[in-house]
Amino acid sequence: MTNLLTDRAFWVNYWESKKGLAVQLPANYLFHRQLADLVSKNNIKTAIELGGFPGYYAVFLKKYLKLDVTLLDYFVHPPVVKELLEKNGLTEKDIHIIETDLFNYEPTQQYDLVLSCGLIEHFNDTADIINRHIVFVKPGGTLFITLPNFKAVNGWFQRNFDKENYDKHNINSMDPALLASICEKAGLKEIKAGYFGRFSIWLENEQQKSAAVRLFKKAVWLTGKVFTKIIPFESKSLSPYIILEAKKI
Repeated sequence: MTNLLTDRAFWVNYWESKKGLAVQLPANYLFHRQLADLVSKNNIKTAIELGGFPGYYAVFLKKYLKLDVTLLDYFVHPPVVKELLEKNGLTEKDIHIIETDLFNYEPTQQYDLVLSCGLIEHFNDTADIINRHIVFVKPGGTLFITLPNFKAVNGWFQRNFDKENYDKHNINSMDPALLASICEKAGLKEIKAGYFGRFSIWLENEQQKSAAVRLFKKAVWLTGKVFTKIIPFESKSLSPYIILEAKKI
């Protein structure tokens, strides 16, 4: 499947390398304000998180916004999902799970809200993966996509200190204008695409990096935080994320 920058083995190894996946999600979880506003303004009742194992956003939407939620991914490890749910006061009945390949799946229903966070940048054909999101959106429904901005300082950090992870990302997809144009061509309306967050950097499996790299990362992180506190703005050069929102008419 040439569109993929990753495969199932990559994600199995990725998630198996992670420890402490079952965490208690706070009410101010990343993108909480944007999601709460969308739910309130659009009377959203149902949602599906695509490519979202272990289901942090599905859990967040159920726990705090009381939505009927579904998690779809082609790798789902049930014990991890169960532990995450229990950590957040939920049960396995609170989330519908679909384990399938998005490229071979025909949706049996559509949803008020279709979201993915950190998915579309793992595919070469950005328009194709976004259009696969859109088929899940019911008329009048909302599309919400986030992805990292590796064209910012964080990308430089990834490229220099975690090239293997950097190469699993389609850097060209990290362009708000491109994302907006894809949605426009697909007939979506009320399109918003832009940078989010003032500054942040991270490394996957940071504890496996050398002490020197970890110290340098901390110094850059602190410097960036101080700078963006003095001059608070979101930008292509510094913001760690990109957000895309659109409505299906």
